[in-house]
Formats: sequence, structure tokens, C-alpha cells
Amino acid sequence: MDRPESNSSVRRYKAYVSTLGTTQLHLRNPYVIAFWSIAYPGLGHLLLSKYLRGFLLFTWEVFLNYKAHVNLAILYSFTGRFEMAKNVLDISWVMLYTPTFLFAIYDSYRTTIDMNLQFLLAAREDAEMKMFNINSFEINHLDKRVPWVAAIFSAFMPGLGQIYIHRIPSAFFSMCWFIIMAYFAKLLPAIHYTLMGQFDFVRSIYDKSPFAAHWLLNITCLYFFAIYESYVNTVENNKLFDWEQAKFMKRDYQNKHFIMPFKMS
Repeated sequence: MDRPESNSSVRRYKAYVSTLGTTQLHLRNPYVIAFWSIAYPGLGHLLLSKYLRGFLLFTWEVFLNYKAHVNLAILYSFTGRFEMAKNVLDISWVMLYTPTFLFAIYDSYRTTIDMNLQFLLAAREDAEMKMFNINSFEINHLDKRVPWVAAIFSAFMPGLGQIYIHRIPSAFFSMCWFIIMAYFAKLLPAIHYTLMGQFDFVRSIYDKSPFAAHWLLNITCLYFFAIYESYVNTVENNKLFDWEQAKFMKRDYQNKHFIMPFKMS
């Protein structure tokens, strides 16, 4: 069955396989999750499969960052133009930016600790789970994947690695936001002129449009997050497959009284 019955004695499941992806509990380092929330609010929650919370925080962060000109201030600070960094900040929006930033870090750290405890309880309960799900739109099942293949596809295009391991919500998020940010950052023309060796054209793109540099800084976090997330979840999905396969073999083939359906000649 897809979901446990209301009278089921099982309290916690380690994972749930749906047609949109595999959501599972596993041990995570709270500091790593907090780090991704520092890099960009919402990313830490996405690693925890808290999609709605992650989408909301990330989208709100993109809006606030743009209105407050935070990335431009960071860019000017890194290039030693501290007066321009101070002048470009919009104080009215910066005041809203700070609480969101701090909340994302705290909540992702707290949630990670709580989910680690839930995983330990679920692992002790060791309940059966459904490893195959099919409907008229999609099919999903537990299977082994190569982590580096997922990472390489995400390096080519954020979202492809998530599609490879069938994490559709995360793939949709990564791909859509990368396309939006790449367009406003004028990333593809910059790459084109860089490969042609026309570095003056690249410089002119960002001199004429300072906000293109703002979007370019956003891309960095999302790009490396997509690579990391696809790799880590591939590893964890492989562990989940091994666990489920071991339970199946012990349940159906380990009994010494099991009668083989055929005889070896």
C-alpha cells in the first residue's frame, strides 16, 4: 500500500517512494545543512526534502536580495569599492533581509537535528516500505545509480542530475531557477565571448548592466548546490536500495524450510 493504514502499528517509515521521487530519512550533518542555508536561504531545507519551506524561503530571498542590492554590495566590497557598496544598499529592504537569513539558518539546523532523531527511531522500528510506485503519469522505483554520473549531469545543467535519480520537485526547482538566473546574468553570451577570447566584450556586458553581475553571483550557489545535492541523494538512495533488498532476501529466502520453486539439474 502507498500509505500506512490509520490502525497500523508502524509509527515511522524510513522512506516513501512516490511517482515524483523518493523521500527518505537519513543522518545529516546539521552544520552542513546550516552552511547551505548561509550560502542561500532555502537550500538547506531543500536538502532535507522540505520542499515547500525551501521554495518559499529561496523565492523570498531572491526577491529581497534583488530589492536590497545585497549582491551588488558584496561585489563592490570584494573589488575594494566600499563607498559604492555602502551607497548601493537599500536600507528599507536590508532590514527585512536579515530576519529571513537568520531564520533559515536556525530552522534548517534545528530541523536537521530533529530529523536525525526521527531517523534513529525509524531505523530501530525497521518497518517495511514500498519500493515501487506507478500511475498513469510516471513510474518510480528504488534502483542503484552512479553518484558521479548524477554530479556530472548536474554540472552540465543543474536539474539533470536530479532527473537522473528521479527527484522531480528538486529538478524542477534547480532547472527553472538556473534558466531564469542565467538569462538575467547574461551567462551564455559571457561564456561565448570568453571561449572566443574576447574578454573586453565580457567586461562590457557587466559594465553596461550591473544587475547582470547581481544575478551571476546568485548562480554560483545554485550551481554547486545542484551538484552536491544530486551526488548526496544518489549515495543515500543506493543505501536505501541495499537496505530494502537485504530485508527482502532475509524475509523470503533466508528461512531454511523455504522450498525452491525448481530443482537444479
